[in-house]
Amino acid sequence: MVAVIGDIHGCYYTLLDLYKKIVETYPGIPIYTVGDLVDRGNHSFEVVQFVIDNNVFVTPGNHDYMFYHFFKDPSSVFARSWLFNGNETTLESYENHQAEMFVHLDFIKSTRLFYNLDDCFICHAGISYQYEKSLPADFRNNLDILDQVIKNDLKTDKGIMWTRDPLLNLGKLQLVGHTKQQEITLVEDSNALYIDTGACVGNKLSAVIIHENKIIETLEEKTHLNDII
Repeated sequence: MVAVIGDIHGCYYTLLDLYKKIVETYPGIPIYTVGDLVDRGNHSFEVVQFVIDNNVFVTPGNHDYMFYHFFKDPSSVFARSWLFNGNETTLESYENHQAEMFVHLDFIKSTRLFYNLDDCFICHAGISYQYEKSLPADFRNNLDILDQVIKNDLKTDKGIMWTRDPLLNLGKLQLVGHTKQQEITLVEDSNALYIDTGACVGNKLSAVIIHENKIIETLEEKTHLNDII
């Protein structure tokens, strides 16, 4: 059994209260997030520090990678894209934490692009249906085969951090963020669960409890205004 949190986007105080709900109801459960820790909301530094301090497992989002590349590879597509994707609040949140920022960047780089768990498959934007034609027919028996395909395709519109495509049915429940929904949304054809419920635009931060590819419970926290105003 695992808990998975949607896109946080600097909404630290909202995250705190949602995290408390998870650990009070399911003490000791492993907690994951589908990434986009930074940008948009006011408290990116605090969010990244919190997930480090509390051993939350992270799959990085496109915003996290844009942040990383802006400082580590400024000529890259990721770095250039960050200028137009809400980086101002992230820069402000790190203004007095420059030493910690480089620790956080290394942390982001160290995170895994996906988790293929017994309970579910977790990544940021999802596995596009377009990959099916380049995978062996029995790929569902060994989803770790996706690793190299994904790494070779991080910068394209169908990549694991960017895609808005219909998702590939992996033969297990696939948990993703990236594409905002008003409510947690299950797409049955692809067996994909979208859990970004727009915390950074004033809706709510959501989490799901998953056991053996089944949704046990959903938890949510209305966005705290001090995270976005």
